[in-house]
Amino acid sequence: MKVCIYCDRRSSSDDWLCPQCGQEPPRHGRVVQLTQRQAQAGEGYSPDYFAELFQLESGNYWFKSRNRLLTWALGSYFPNAGRFLEIGCGTGFVLSGIQKAFPHLELLGSELFREGLSIAEQRMPDVTLLEMDARSIPYEMEFDVIGAFDVIEHIEDDELVLSQMFRATKPGGGIVITVPQHQFLWSIVDEHAFHKRRYSRKDLVKKVERAGFHVVRTTSFVSLLLPLLVLSRRRRDMTRAKYDPRAEYNINKTLNRGLEKVLGMERFAIEKGVSFTAGGSLLLIAVREAE
Repeated sequence: MKVCIYCDRRSSSDDWLCPQCGQEPPRHGRVVQLTQRQAQAGEGYSPDYFAELFQLESGNYWFKSRNRLLTWALGSYFPNAGRFLEIGCGTGFVLSGIQKAFPHLELLGSELFREGLSIAEQRMPDVTLLEMDARSIPYEMEFDVIGAFDVIEHIEDDELVLSQMFRATKPGGGIVITVPQHQFLWSIVDEHAFHKRRYSRKDLVKKVERAGFHVVRTTSFVSLLLPLLVLSRRRRDMTRAKYDPRAEYNINKTLNRGLEKVLGMERFAIEKGVSFTAGGSLLLIAVREAE
């Protein structure tokens, strides 16, 4: 069910024209603008970063490995899903992977920054895109699954986002979330990425449950590489003046392939039921109980 962004009227219509106030959100190309303001630089993210991400994502071991893990999680825990929303879809890299794996899914992607949406629009010409603030999701009981992949750590009021996700999820549906893990890994990398926090498993589970969800699986990932990650973050902190954010992803091909194979072994273990307790990132899957 849609919620009018002007008068809060609930409607089950296919379009956004409100039957009560007669207003309709503006469109920019195929993008529906569901927020009445435009995101500003530094508001949880740097809009200039989207173009760089577009160049790096498809070849980088971390982005590729995370996509494979997410498509496995979606297919394993929500095999009957019909409608999926990604919050903070960025350039559309994750959505494009999900589309290839599950061509039957109806996909929607939302992003606060138009810079990201303009790239996603080119990448996925047949996916509905929304310019939307995750703190105000104008839907109720609409989606079978909502995903937020390394998004909520950018937002000060992450619990408001989780409560909005709960409202927009159908009873019997659920959410898939990834976040950066372990505060002891905090470094200049997090500062440059405009992170507000890194999570502990306990903290994330508590917040998700307070929103109303029931957590069914958590596991760390980038676990086998954790020692290397710790060393890398410490080294970057010691050379702050020379920090290059692109170096985090722009690595040589041989090392990239090796790291991808390690994360492939890690994903195999997760798929077989192993839940890692420590790692650079955390995956959480939760459901909204059927009413």
